[in-house]
Amino acid sequence: MIDDLFRFFCLGISLSSILYYLFAIYGAYDFFREEEDSMFEDYSPELTILKPLCGLDWQIYENLASFCRQDYPQYQIVFAVSSQRDPSIKIVEQIKQDFPDLDISLVVNEHTIGNNLKVSNLANALAIGKYSILVIADSDIRVGTDYLRQIVKPLKDPRIAVVTCPYNSIANGFVAIFEALGIATVFNPKIMVARKLEGVSFGFGSTIAIKRSVLDEIGGFQAICDYLSDDFQLANKPYLLGYQIHLSRYIVEHVSADVKLAEMFARQLRWAKGIKSERFGGYVGLLFTQGTVASLFFLLLTHFSLFGYLVILLTWLTRVLMAYIVGGVLFEDNLAKKYLFWVPLRDIFDFVIWVLGFFGDTVCWRDDKFKLVDKGKLLLID
Repeated sequence: MIDDLFRFFCLGISLSSILYYLFAIYGAYDFFREEEDSMFEDYSPELTILKPLCGLDWQIYENLASFCRQDYPQYQIVFAVSSQRDPSIKIVEQIKQDFPDLDISLVVNEHTIGNNLKVSNLANALAIGKYSILVIADSDIRVGTDYLRQIVKPLKDPRIAVVTCPYNSIANGFVAIFEALGIATVFNPKIMVARKLEGVSFGFGSTIAIKRSVLDEIGGFQAICDYLSDDFQLANKPYLLGYQIHLSRYIVEHVSADVKLAEMFARQLRWAKGIKSERFGGYVGLLFTQGTVASLFFLLLTHFSLFGYLVILLTWLTRVLMAYIVGGVLFEDNLAKKYLFWVPLRDIFDFVIWVLGFFGDTVCWRDDKFKLVDKGKLLLID
């Protein structure tokens, strides 16, 4: 009896996942259906780019320099670090030397306003920010010369408070490629489904363009300084006030070098626990997207029956098709095309992370250990 129920359960998850994969394809086609240029008038206000830095990312010079090569009339860049010993300072000094005509500043300030040190860097940078439009992007992000012109346009609409961008990956090394494959074939499809079902109420560290008046309205950086997912909060808090969040069609590049498997595992588990803490219902709902593993269990429980093989074949083919269309074709992610048949293995890894995410509420971030409380807030553990 129990075996029959479990077989039926795994079959149900497999079928729900197939529907999810197909809906993700539909959501992605819908997202790219219109050219964004036709939706918004040209708008090029003066703006400030805030760049929090900590240590050296792979190819960090090229990442930062891409923000200095913008075809944009007037903008300021403020880099911020918390220590005079931070090695990224030398990179910023080189950037300032290579782009002497740009308004570039470096803030070195160890002052913290909360447990999220990145947000403290942002708050310290904002102190010398000149303009009413703020653009925030992580140091491992690389952009094209038309980036600012494209992402800022929607902010002309008074109803839109935040613009955020999806991203592809440039990765070096097996572990980095394996992790990046999840962005192209899991994360981006998930965004497409969420956009259609719930609307956009979230933001990504790849880009947050926000009106300074809206930032003040939500309480400034102090309002998010203790949250693990600061990018999510920077968009979600304005959304809860009634503003719209615009998901841009401009795709930026996330640049990542190879890391140790243990580091990648810890980072993925930290993100999973963060999502569970912020949106528990949505986290549980990810069960209905675990078709790769569910169909594998179904095959085993049916003792490798013909029907079991048909279910796993249909599920895995639909899954790979979704990864190819959404990640490889529509988002034009080269990793999704080149490593397409790693997708089932990546799904099994994600399932393990998802299960482990239910256990415990502590995370390690850099050299500190935190407890997640109150929808994603960080409580430092001594």
